[in-house]
Amino acid sequence: MAKRDYYEVLGVERGASEAELKKAYRRLAMKHHPDRNPDDKAAEEKFKEANEAYEVLSDASKRSAYDQYGHAGVDPQMGGGGGFGGGGANFSDIFGDVFSDFFGGGRGGSRGGAQRGSDLRYTLELDLEEAVRGTTVTIRVPTLVNCKPCDGSGAKKGTSPVTCTTCGGIGQVRMQQGFFSVQQTCPRCHGTGKMITDPCGSCHGQGRVEESKTLSVKVPAGVDTGDRIRLSGEGEAGSMGGPAGDLYVVVNVREHAIFQRDGKHLYCEVPISFADAALGGELEVPTLDGRVKLKIPEGTQTGKLFRLRGKGVAPVRGGGAGDLLCKVAVETPVNLGKRQRELLEEFRKSLEGDSSHSPKASGWFDGVKRFFGDI
Repeated sequence: MAKRDYYEVLGVERGASEAELKKAYRRLAMKHHPDRNPDDKAAEEKFKEANEAYEVLSDASKRSAYDQYGHAGVDPQMGGGGGFGGGGANFSDIFGDVFSDFFGGGRGGSRGGAQRGSDLRYTLELDLEEAVRGTTVTIRVPTLVNCKPCDGSGAKKGTSPVTCTTCGGIGQVRMQQGFFSVQQTCPRCHGTGKMITDPCGSCHGQGRVEESKTLSVKVPAGVDTGDRIRLSGEGEAGSMGGPAGDLYVVVNVREHAIFQRDGKHLYCEVPISFADAALGGELEVPTLDGRVKLKIPEGTQTGKLFRLRGKGVAPVRGGGAGDLLCKVAVETPVNLGKRQRELLEEFRKSLEGDSSHSPKASGWFDGVKRFFGDI
């Protein structure tokens, strides 16, 4: 039976790059692998066909011969150089690289050696005032630390780990997968190359124990929600003598009763009376630094913004302080007494027929009339 064109087998163009060849081969190999298709002869043949095509096209010299002479250039039975499995690209390298995730480790598994501890994350809740001014807080973090009795080795005091009898200290074992083999991380020593015959009674051979430690965290002024403070080496202890990970303290600023923050600016809503809005006046406005006087001009409307420069937040990464923006909300009087109602009635009558006192209302009603007139 005539062999199919190798490029056609992999589904790539003749000018395909090495990365494109590898991607195409990986897709086909994962799809037709015998372990995924037990007792499926057709899938097994397609798997072998893809292997053969990739073994040739991934080798520069074989690919050149194939491009010039076709299958005759690479088939030893037809006089070609080095056929399937004969020199060129290392077949075990192909499998170890392409199938490392499929078989759970492949040749890229970690070997004996120290491993860095995991990084940890701690969410720090702060009040707005603390975030703006900066503070120092004490936190308690659960983590893994080196076991003191065994000094992190996992072996009982006076003993030490010995060479793993399963992998011979290499940290990897060769596993047979159908008609080819791949390397995997040793299941007994987990790639360390060592095993503990007499484990420590405190950590039970793990080399690390759970513990909570208390840390002091200096929070710089101007931090905001989402900012991170890195404490180097305060994460989990490493294994087999490896370095500890880091601790990332993530800031979350609580909602404030008065202020809302947007970057370096602060916002607040200031309620004012109907009389102050109409006649003007002076109000005390809160800031993070204390109270300040805010002058309200006469005729102030709801929604008017007053900017107090420099009363916002100085950003943690530098730059001038932001502003405090005060939004006016005119309050309608409630629970009026008899005399108050009489005064307001007199006031309302005094405004009848004179639209100059309510320019926005006048314009709005004119717009309503035009709207209904156009219908």
